[in-house]
Amino acid sequence: MKRLLFLISFFLIPGLGSAYSQSCDRACLGEMLARYLDAVVAHDPSRAPLFTGFRQTENAVVVRPGTGVWETVTALGDFGRRFYDPVTGHAAYFGLTEEGGDAAISTLRLRVEDREITEAEWFIARRDDPGLNGPVAAGRGGVWDADNLIANPPPETPLGGRGGLSRRALIAATNSYFDGITSHDGSIIHAFPGCSRIENGMTMTGRGGRGGAASDCTSGLETINISMVAARRYPLVDEEAGVVLALAVFQRNPGTTTRRNVFAEWFFFEGDRIRTIYSAMFYPEAALPVPNWPPFDPNWPLNADTSN
Repeated sequence: MKRLLFLISFFLIPGLGSAYSQSCDRACLGEMLARYLDAVVAHDPSRAPLFTGFRQTENAVVVRPGTGVWETVTALGDFGRRFYDPVTGHAAYFGLTEEGGDAAISTLRLRVEDREITEAEWFIARRDDPGLNGPVAAGRGGVWDADNLIANPPPETPLGGRGGLSRRALIAATNSYFDGITSHDGSIIHAFPGCSRIENGMTMTGRGGRGGAASDCTSGLETINISMVAARRYPLVDEEAGVVLALAVFQRNPGTTTRRNVFAEWFFFEGDRIRTIYSAMFYPEAALPVPNWPPFDPNWPLNADTSN
């Protein structure tokens, strides 16, 4: 009788059947991510279970399967970390990718629904990409250091799990970092003293702050040229690893010519506080609508007379 009632409910209650059919645990997400990355390296979209309406962006630009990274990526790099969130159906990769003989620092967000890949979002940082103030001289680069990232990678075995923090608490602590930036008050941030931040492979903390004090991920926010952390998203919370993937846009103060940052940031927790932040980011032209993922309304179109 119970089995009969379950079967009736399964087919008649809206959403119940789809919820079961769409489930994809860590092993399933790992398989999907592996198949997708293998397909990209092989330059062959047919090797990945792509949904009919599959959508992919690379640094906020929509590309069709077979173009973009499908053509340029020739291998995964010297290190990479993979993370999974069965609750949201997301898998992600952070590490190096190879494009011929050149390395790129990459974050990939992959969404899986009903055991098909429906979305791929890439953040790719290359050596000679434009920086905060636009194009840089060839070979000089901006904020980018793949060798330093290899020497100081995210932990192989993440530090999370020691405090048993819920996914809601992990997201709230991550959001406190962005609140600290927009409030220009580092004391708001739920982080360990000495927390480190590595942007596009370059270590940005620990160099010595004002007054000779060692800087950390909460330092220097009083005068930072960021007016707003817009379009905040938290698509992946790997509760087993104690890691949160955050996506957002750093909007600059009005009247400045400094470019926006669009980024994927990885927050590594120890217990209930942020220990380390890694990012892959790029600096879009003023006319590029970012991040080009929902919600679109607050970010598109940009005003032609501002660089923000």
